[in-house]
Amino acid sequence: MIQRIQSIFLFLAALVSGVFINLFDLWRQGVEWMQADDYVGIYALFIASGVLSLVSIFFFKNRKRQMTINVINIFLNIVLVGLLVYRLLNLPGDGLESEKGIGIFLPLVSMLLIWLANRSIIKDEKLVKSADRFR
Repeated sequence: MIQRIQSIFLFLAALVSGVFINLFDLWRQGVEWMQADDYVGIYALFIASGVLSLVSIFFFKNRKRQMTINVINIFLNIVLVGLLVYRLLNLPGDGLESEKGIGIFLPLVSMLLIWLANRSIIKDEKLVKSADRFR
């Protein structure tokens, strides 16, 4: 059912990955703030993570597939964090002042929300198995 707590967690993860990335900056280089849409690959990974979270909501009848999609999404966010850290470490900062934005932490928030959703899915699976035992 869509009104379960894991659906809320997955919706929040989709909101963080798909919408908030357009609102928050990744980092500042000189006087110019860099956003995710300045880098096509990073932006595509953020959007893919948001879409996977939304798709996972509608697999509520198949909990194992929902958990598999969530694990793929967590792996995608790990790759995204790796790319962001790599990009941050290679910023040209010779005479320019660079500053990190809150957008760097959005994949971590998304991973936390997806992990919480997976935990709730596991609880549901145990509940269904215990109810099947009594029949």
